[in-house]
Amino acid sequence: MALRAARAAESTKAEEIDVLDLRQKTPVTDFFVICHGRNRLHVQAIAERVEEALPGRLHHREGAEANSWVLLDFGAVVVHVFQEETRRFYDLERLWGDADHLDWRAAQ
Repeated sequence: MALRAARAAESTKAEEIDVLDLRQKTPVTDFFVICHGRNRLHVQAIAERVEEALPGRLHHREGAEANSWVLLDFGAVVVHVFQEETRRFYDLERLWGDADHLDWRAAQ
């Protein structure tokens, strides 16, 4: 699911897509998919495309109104779609700095 979400984000030209493997770090979720868009409309388009790629699996959606950070909770995978400034401010990659980064482009 994480790979499918990352590829869906890429198909809408999301920037700096990162997949963090959290299976050994937290019982809450297995993977974070983190990316950003150029503006609010781009963030919304990325989030919508990810939802379409994983039909019927969305448990919860947050942040759709502001579109500076949309969180899509699919249970085992949580997708964070930011505007760039918001992503830099929260810096989830630093907060989860000990998590493994998956090479999602090379994965089958």
